[in-house]
Amino acid sequence: MSRNNRQEFPTGLYWKEKKAEIDRVILPFQTIETVNESRATREKDKSMPLLKSGKKQRDATWYNRLIWGDNKYAMASLLDEFTGKFDFIYIDPPFATGADFSVKFQIGDIEWTKEPSVIEDKAYRDTWGKGLDSYLQMMYERLTLMRDLMADHATICVHLDWRVGHYVKILLDDIFGRGGEKTEPGFRNEIIWCYTGPSGIQTDFPRKHDIILRYSKSTDWTFNALRIPYKSGVHDTKGTALGYRGKAINLNQVEKKGKIIEDWWTDIWATERYRSELLAYQTQKPEALLKRLINVCTNENDLIGDFFCGSGTTGAVAEKLGRRWIMADLSRFAIHTTRKRLLSIDGCNPFIVQNLGKYERQYWQGITFKKKSEQRMPIYEYIQFILQLYHAESIGGMLHIHGKKGRRLVHVGAVDSPVTLTEIQETLGEVRKSKQDAVDILGWEWEMGLHDVVENVAKESGVKLRLFNIPRDVMDARAVEKGDITFYELAYLEIDIYKNRYGEFVVELKDFAIPNLDLIPEDVRDKIKKWSDCIDYWAVDWDWNEDTFHNMWQSYRIRKERKLELKSDGHKYTSKGTHIIMVKVIDIFGNDTTKIHELKS
Repeated sequence: MSRNNRQEFPTGLYWKEKKAEIDRVILPFQTIETVNESRATREKDKSMPLLKSGKKQRDATWYNRLIWGDNKYAMASLLDEFTGKFDFIYIDPPFATGADFSVKFQIGDIEWTKEPSVIEDKAYRDTWGKGLDSYLQMMYERLTLMRDLMADHATICVHLDWRVGHYVKILLDDIFGRGGEKTEPGFRNEIIWCYTGPSGIQTDFPRKHDIILRYSKSTDWTFNALRIPYKSGVHDTKGTALGYRGKAINLNQVEKKGKIIEDWWTDIWATERYRSELLAYQTQKPEALLKRLINVCTNENDLIGDFFCGSGTTGAVAEKLGRRWIMADLSRFAIHTTRKRLLSIDGCNPFIVQNLGKYERQYWQGITFKKKSEQRMPIYEYIQFILQLYHAESIGGMLHIHGKKGRRLVHVGAVDSPVTLTEIQETLGEVRKSKQDAVDILGWEWEMGLHDVVENVAKESGVKLRLFNIPRDVMDARAVEKGDITFYELAYLEIDIYKNRYGEFVVELKDFAIPNLDLIPEDVRDKIKKWSDCIDYWAVDWDWNEDTFHNMWQSYRIRKERKLELKSDGHKYTSKGTHIIMVKVIDIFGNDTTKIHELKS
């Protein structure tokens, strides 16, 4: 083809099944817990009263937010209120591996690895588990939503490694601009974070750095120049700093002034160096790294977002530096880990924990069945499959009732979202409309904080309700063929409430049982000595008003302190009358169970 006849093709980014339009599904947030005071603050000042109003904060109308759910839907649902409001976003997304959902944690003094939940496992299969194309689509959609949430002066830092860093940079160039010059929005820096650690047998250069891609939304971005001591930089063997072209600089003369931070960082070690910070996440980043980024990119009281929050490093550092924050994660265990981390911060501002409303996709994908591997299973086939394993017959004609087992109706929850309180209420309504009085609800995951609340709702409606976990065994074709599938009711919790010698009410945990011990490896299961080993955290709301759980007292295990208090501090009511107490227990998997008790003071 001659040069004059050469066909012109538009430039652009392409991958298999690329979808340029972003679904902006707006779902309701449900606040299921309000934390007014951290344990660190309470322990520092035992005389501080436990009031629902909480301590004085920067803005009485503002609560930081911790959201459990798919971050795509979380961000889309934040757009109405927060378009153009975020001052800085940091994300540390999965590096195209599934390891990010596996975490090490303890039962008592025993450490073991928690495998991904069904929702997490499905997310893995639907995104990076299907290859680079699906990973790029996942990141493209989420980065686009983040751009919409960012203020004009905002920047975003995306933390990556060698696996996908070069691919994601091209996505960022496309979404934010190639930048490079002060007069152009988009790319600002490729920050190289170098760290050390075990390298094993050396057959190549060890991979000992991550990259942090920093982009601005406009040509006017926030940047606070920082200096670090020269001793924190690269040194020669004599202890002098290496200056321009390797010329030695006398440290005594310049140490006070410090060195301008450049885009390669060797002075922040990997998290293993900061053992006091270590939680359970292999991908956890050191607070020093986030402290530098937040100080450079934001000012006091700015709003910071992290939508792959993991162990909550971003929020913890933002809290300590006087910034506001909103974080989200798909993992219930990540949300629980982050909540405990924040509660350990002295003076932590009040924050809320939220569920994201129900969302259900058209197809149930990613679970392998005999002769159905890699095939899509329409939702009606999925429901039929679960009903069959539950030994229930299918019935039609209703929206929420899917089957019947003996005299009890059956509802099957979706695989890609937790069963919600609203979903249960709608199911109970259909049960009453059909003039029946009993229903079983089957679910993979459950909205936080609905255990005893749902039972009360069912009693008021005159319906006998049972909640069952769908076991992971349904994904095992051999177990299905053998018929070795057992559905377990939700956890059992027993409490006692009494007055101490000071006339204060005390809550004591008496018994707790995880129904499906098969979730715990057999060698670990045999080492569990007592029922309390399965509890990681519990909290009390002394005046539950049948709405949001107000965390007014809590006890939980941390890496350094494995002891769990089984009795609460005493609580004295200032007025006589009837009070409703709600107790929330969170097990070692991050699942919560609640108990409601009414008393008179």
